[in-house]
Amino acid sequence: MVSEALVQLAMNTLSCSQKQLAIQLGVSPTQISKWKKGEHMSMDMEKKFRQLTAIGEKEPEFVLWAGSIENADKWDALIHYLAETAHEGAETGYNTDPLMDEEGLLSWDIFRVLHEMGVKLPKTFPPELEIDKESEEFWDLVEDNFHSALIKRIFNSLNDVYGFYSAFIDEFMDDESMDLADSVAVNIEPCLMSLAASKIEVSSKMAPNFLKFKYRVTQEYEGWIAIVKDRAFRAGVPLRAELMDMIYKSSSTLGVEAEAESLGFNSNRIHPDIYMNELLVGMRMIHQVLPVIMKKLEIYDEFQLDCSELCIGEERSQDVKSAQN
Repeated sequence: MVSEALVQLAMNTLSCSQKQLAIQLGVSPTQISKWKKGEHMSMDMEKKFRQLTAIGEKEPEFVLWAGSIENADKWDALIHYLAETAHEGAETGYNTDPLMDEEGLLSWDIFRVLHEMGVKLPKTFPPELEIDKESEEFWDLVEDNFHSALIKRIFNSLNDVYGFYSAFIDEFMDDESMDLADSVAVNIEPCLMSLAASKIEVSSKMAPNFLKFKYRVTQEYEGWIAIVKDRAFRAGVPLRAELMDMIYKSSSTLGVEAEAESLGFNSNRIHPDIYMNELLVGMRMIHQVLPVIMKKLEIYDEFQLDCSELCIGEERSQDVKSAQN
């Protein structure tokens, strides 16, 4: 929570207690405690905290996790360089919008994911990564450092996951006939960094909460995607892929499917859900039309269905007749 992080940052910056911080801000110690527990903080008070901690427009949680403003600046520069490089290497045919970071939340988002996975961030920025990014050694050092290598892998996974989302789901989010704007399905796009991270392999020693994190993310996405599928079915909107694949398939597989879609290879493919819908519509039409036809032919009352004619094979027919007797 922003308020909790701001309070902790202020106490760290001033090396003071909650009581001393309360005196400096002109509030009660009880109010400081409430903010530490996540109570909403007014914009004016948040501005005071930002001035007090000198974090400017940076996300307070990101600065807190980084350990200092200086560390946050260094991590921010590295994260954006890794994101830019990953985005340039994407092969899905779609832009990975989160890596372009138009909202300025990328560094906070990736640190949030690492935090939820239980990854312990270093107290200081790795000195070995403070070298020229054009250096021949740079990428070897990135791979040798656990945290930078992990971030790089998550970004590569995000390319593929976001590509699948863009290819098969994004168009539904603004479809008025599906009315998803007021549902929890709106969380699908903002949380794709978490889904991408859940698809990588990482040791439980370095990310002790990873399995719990993956389970939670999977459960959430199952619910969100189920809503999209249900609304699509009710609105008669065709699906071009099994949307649950975004949860269960590997990131590389999702990337291949997204690329195929972007290149038009799937233009003649229709998802089984559409065939099932067509069958259901056809059956419902028969249920409505057939009785009318039978009444017109004056055979409605005396007609009896011979179930044996619905089965294949003599043995199966005998089973049906036996069951009827």
